[in-house]
Amino acid sequence: MSPSLRIDRRLVSNFDWVILCLVLLLTLVGIMTIFSATRPLPGEEHPNFYIRQMYWAVAGLVALVMTVGLDYRRLRRAAYPLLGVGLALLVAVLLAGRTGMGAQRWLRLGPVSFQPSEFFKLLYLVGLARYMSTVRGPLRFKQLLFAFLFFVLPPVGLVIKQPDLGSALVLLFLFVAMALGKGVHRKVLVVVIAFSLISVPFMGTLAWDSLKDYQKKRIMAFIQPDLDPSGTGYHIAQSKVAVGSGKVLGKGYMKGTQGPFRFLPEKHTDFIFAVFAEEWGFVGSILLLLVYLMLILRGLTIAEMAEEEFGRLLALGITAMFALYWFVNIGMTMGLAPVVGLPLPFMSYGGTALVSNFMAVGILINIRAHRFEVLKFH
Repeated sequence: MSPSLRIDRRLVSNFDWVILCLVLLLTLVGIMTIFSATRPLPGEEHPNFYIRQMYWAVAGLVALVMTVGLDYRRLRRAAYPLLGVGLALLVAVLLAGRTGMGAQRWLRLGPVSFQPSEFFKLLYLVGLARYMSTVRGPLRFKQLLFAFLFFVLPPVGLVIKQPDLGSALVLLFLFVAMALGKGVHRKVLVVVIAFSLISVPFMGTLAWDSLKDYQKKRIMAFIQPDLDPSGTGYHIAQSKVAVGSGKVLGKGYMKGTQGPFRFLPEKHTDFIFAVFAEEWGFVGSILLLLVYLMLILRGLTIAEMAEEEFGRLLALGITAMFALYWFVNIGMTMGLAPVVGLPLPFMSYGGTALVSNFMAVGILINIRAHRFEVLKFH
């Protein structure tokens, strides 16, 4: 038997079927909830959002298989060119992107529109993992500053210009998470924290002034929910009504009213959890949260199992991204976080996010499957 065939068998035996089953389950629940949330009023046709999501799920599975089949260490070698391609796409969005709902975030490629910032997050994680894995020991101040100036600042600036505050905050959070995962010298950490605390009043004013009016209103609606309940605070108010009306066991599948009766905006995208909670109640919501928790713990386990630094940091970054999306999305549907437009992974309607999330899971599976070959490549 050839060595390559033996490796293939080991890849199959180390394939993470658990994490694949978890994301397939979440995707199925998402399609079911999209179908229910977009139920038509009498005399109307059922929008085909759920059919499109099924197509994107198939495309995501194909992307996952392709990602698993490609040794993730090749990403390390191509990290910086890929990051350059990602930045070029972000620039292209500003130059020739399609505008929708007040933001210029989409590029059209033939009949398909996609959101480059969703794919960019993966390329960004690959680039950061490549850089940090080349540093021996904890990050020093110069290395941290270099990473911030050359890896973080350009994409954050481009994404804010779209404007996409949610994605910009995600990029900043992932940088912090990966830096902490890599390790930072204690003195550097103390200096950064002290500088951040001192600069909060100045940077806070600068950041606030740079926000769009609707972004300021969303933050004010989070701080003061009763300030404008029929305007800016309407999303959060209706979402809380939907979650609360589910009570313990929920109204039952296809029996929710907030979404189909058009009370809840963005019911099949950013606020899909509210629709789910209305129909499945507290018990169903807890079970769903447990599935997400298992996904995150699985990602952390894969990061811990990877004995090679690049794989460990990449797995950590992907897991941190899922955790942030999960935490912020569900938090904003319950009024515990401001509305920043982050989708619920694998459940919210959206092709680009779904495919890129499947690719991220493919990388996790890949890192786990190749862990036995680590020493061979050193």
